[in-house]
Amino acid sequence: MLELTAEPLTADAFTPFGEVIDARTSDSFPINAGRTQRHHDLATVETLGDNARTLINIFVSQPVTLPLDLTFLERHPLGSQAFMPLHQERFIVVVAPPGEMITPEDVRAFVTDGRQGVNYHAGTWHAIQSVLEREGEFLVVDRGGDGNNCDEHPLTLRVHLNE
Repeated sequence: MLELTAEPLTADAFTPFGEVIDARTSDSFPINAGRTQRHHDLATVETLGDNARTLINIFVSQPVTLPLDLTFLERHPLGSQAFMPLHQERFIVVVAPPGEMITPEDVRAFVTDGRQGVNYHAGTWHAIQSVLEREGEFLVVDRGGDGNNCDEHPLTLRVHLNE
Protein backbone atom coordinates (compact mmCIF):
# COMPACT_ATOMS: atom_id res chain seq x y z
CA MET A 1 0.00 0.00 0.00
CA LEU A 2 1.31 3.44 -0.93
CA GLU A 3 1.43 5.75 2.13
CA LEU A 4 1.20 9.51 1.57
CA THR A 5 1.20 12.50 3.88
CA ALA A 6 -0.76 15.43 2.48
CA GLU A 7 1.34 18.57 2.24
CA PRO A 8 -0.03 22.13 2.14
CA LEU A 9 -1.25 23.04 -1.33
CA THR A 10 0.94 25.59 -3.12
CA ALA A 11 0.87 26.80 -6.72
CA ASP A 12 4.51 25.78 -7.32
CA ALA A 13 4.09 22.25 -6.00
CA PHE A 14 0.83 21.73 -7.93
CA THR A 15 2.08 23.05 -11.31
CA PRO A 16 2.71 19.58 -12.86
CA PHE A 17 -0.94 18.63 -12.25
CA GLY A 18 -2.89 21.84 -12.88
CA GLU A 19 -3.53 25.20 -11.29
CA VAL A 20 -4.37 26.35 -7.77
CA ILE A 21 -7.39 28.67 -7.80
CA ASP A 22 -6.93 31.27 -5.08
CA ALA A 23 -8.19 34.86 -5.23
CA ARG A 24 -5.74 35.83 -2.47
CA THR A 25 -2.76 35.35 -4.80
CA SER A 26 -4.21 36.38 -8.17
CA ASP A 27 -4.12 39.56 -10.19
CA SER A 28 -7.37 41.49 -10.09
CA PHE A 29 -9.03 44.70 -11.18
CA PRO A 30 -12.18 46.63 -10.24
CA ILE A 31 -15.42 46.33 -12.25
CA ASN A 32 -19.08 47.30 -11.72
CA ALA A 33 -18.35 50.93 -10.88
CA GLY A 34 -15.65 49.82 -8.44
CA ARG A 35 -18.00 47.68 -6.32
CA THR A 36 -16.54 44.35 -7.45
CA GLN A 37 -12.97 43.11 -7.63
CA ARG A 38 -12.58 40.71 -10.58
CA HIS A 39 -10.00 37.94 -10.16
CA HIS A 40 -9.64 37.18 -13.84
CA ASP A 41 -8.58 34.08 -15.78
CA LEU A 42 -7.62 31.94 -12.77
CA ALA A 43 -7.42 28.61 -14.64
CA THR A 44 -7.31 27.25 -18.17
CA VAL A 45 -10.48 25.32 -19.01
CA GLU A 46 -9.63 22.53 -21.48
CA THR A 47 -12.37 20.91 -23.57
CA LEU A 48 -10.95 18.51 -26.17
CA GLY A 49 -12.63 16.17 -28.66
CA ASP A 50 -15.88 16.03 -30.62
CA ASN A 51 -18.79 18.26 -29.62
CA ALA A 52 -16.93 19.40 -26.50
CA ARG A 53 -18.54 22.00 -24.26
CA THR A 54 -17.88 23.47 -20.84
CA LEU A 55 -20.10 22.32 -17.96
CA ILE A 56 -20.69 24.23 -14.72
CA ASN A 57 -21.85 21.97 -11.87
CA ILE A 58 -22.29 21.94 -8.11
CA PHE A 59 -21.12 18.82 -6.31
CA VAL A 60 -22.18 18.08 -2.72
CA SER A 61 -19.66 15.75 -1.05
CA GLN A 62 -19.77 13.90 2.24
CA PRO A 63 -16.70 14.08 4.49
CA VAL A 64 -14.11 11.32 4.46
CA THR A 65 -12.52 9.68 7.48
CA LEU A 66 -8.78 9.73 8.12
CA PRO A 67 -6.53 8.13 7.29
CA LEU A 68 -8.08 8.18 3.80
CA ASP A 69 -7.89 4.80 2.08
CA LEU A 70 -8.23 4.85 -1.70
CA THR A 71 -8.38 1.99 -4.20
CA PHE A 72 -8.11 3.88 -7.50
CA LEU A 73 -7.30 7.16 -9.21
CA GLU A 74 -9.22 8.56 -12.17
CA ARG A 75 -8.45 10.91 -15.04
CA HIS A 76 -10.38 12.89 -17.62
CA PRO A 77 -8.37 12.70 -20.87
CA LEU A 78 -10.64 15.05 -22.83
CA GLY A 79 -10.83 18.00 -20.49
CA SER A 80 -9.72 19.80 -17.39
CA GLN A 81 -11.73 19.63 -14.17
CA ALA A 82 -11.87 22.47 -11.62
CA PHE A 83 -13.12 22.24 -8.01
CA MET A 84 -13.76 25.40 -5.98
CA PRO A 85 -15.19 25.13 -2.45
CA LEU A 86 -18.22 27.34 -1.90
CA HIS A 87 -18.07 27.53 1.91
CA GLN A 88 -14.37 27.30 2.77
CA GLU A 89 -14.33 23.51 2.95
CA ARG A 90 -10.88 21.95 3.25
CA PHE A 91 -10.25 18.93 1.06
CA ILE A 92 -7.52 16.45 0.22
CA VAL A 93 -6.09 16.41 -3.31
CA VAL A 94 -4.28 13.26 -4.47
CA VAL A 95 -2.69 13.49 -7.93
CA ALA A 96 -0.30 11.86 -10.37
CA PRO A 97 1.00 13.26 -13.68
CA PRO A 98 -0.79 12.54 -16.96
CA GLY A 99 0.27 9.39 -18.80
CA GLU A 100 -0.80 5.81 -19.34
CA MET A 101 0.87 4.47 -16.20
CA ILE A 102 0.99 5.73 -12.62
CA THR A 103 4.37 5.49 -10.94
CA PRO A 104 3.95 5.36 -7.12
CA GLU A 105 6.82 7.79 -6.49
CA ASP A 106 5.04 10.40 -8.66
CA VAL A 107 1.82 10.35 -6.62
CA ARG A 108 1.42 13.42 -4.39
CA ALA A 109 -1.11 14.42 -1.74
CA PHE A 110 -2.06 17.97 -0.78
CA VAL A 111 -4.49 19.53 1.64
CA THR A 112 -6.20 22.82 0.84
CA ASP A 113 -6.78 25.56 3.38
CA GLY A 114 -10.49 25.91 2.55
CA ARG A 115 -10.17 28.96 0.32
CA GLN A 116 -8.15 27.25 -2.42
CA GLY A 117 -9.55 25.35 -5.36
CA VAL A 118 -7.79 23.25 -7.98
CA ASN A 119 -7.99 22.84 -11.74
CA TYR A 120 -6.68 19.45 -12.91
CA HIS A 121 -5.08 19.52 -16.37
CA ALA A 122 -6.65 17.17 -18.92
CA GLY A 123 -5.32 13.66 -18.26
CA THR A 124 -4.06 14.30 -14.72
CA TRP A 125 -4.75 11.32 -12.46
CA HIS A 126 -6.59 12.29 -9.27
CA ALA A 127 -8.56 10.85 -6.39
CA ILE A 128 -12.27 11.22 -5.87
CA GLN A 129 -13.58 14.29 -4.06
CA SER A 130 -12.33 14.04 -0.46
CA VAL A 131 -13.75 16.81 1.69
CA LEU A 132 -12.72 17.01 5.36
CA GLU A 133 -14.60 17.98 8.57
CA ARG A 134 -18.11 18.53 7.09
CA GLU A 135 -20.29 18.17 4.00
CA GLY A 136 -18.93 20.31 1.21
CA GLU A 137 -20.38 22.14 -1.76
CA PHE A 138 -18.10 22.74 -4.73
CA LEU A 139 -18.46 24.66 -7.96
CA VAL A 140 -17.11 22.25 -10.58
CA VAL A 141 -16.17 23.22 -14.13
CA ASP A 142 -15.46 20.37 -16.51
CA ARG A 143 -16.07 18.98 -19.98
CA GLY A 144 -19.22 17.61 -21.54
CA GLY A 145 -19.54 16.11 -25.03
CA ASP A 146 -18.91 12.98 -27.02
CA GLY A 147 -16.33 10.37 -26.06
CA ASN A 148 -15.19 8.57 -22.92
CA ASN A 149 -13.82 11.20 -20.55
CA CYS A 150 -13.21 9.10 -17.44
CA ASP A 151 -10.60 6.39 -16.96
CA GLU A 152 -9.88 4.60 -13.67
CA HIS A 153 -6.62 2.98 -12.59
CA PRO A 154 -6.47 0.65 -9.56
CA LEU A 155 -4.06 1.85 -6.91
CA THR A 156 -4.14 1.12 -3.19
CA LEU A 157 -3.00 4.02 -1.07
CA ARG A 158 -3.49 5.63 2.32
CA VAL A 159 -3.33 9.38 2.94
CA HIS A 160 -2.52 10.97 6.29
CA LEU A 161 -2.60 14.61 7.35
CA ASN A 162 0.45 16.11 8.97
CA GLU A 163 -1.46 18.01 11.67
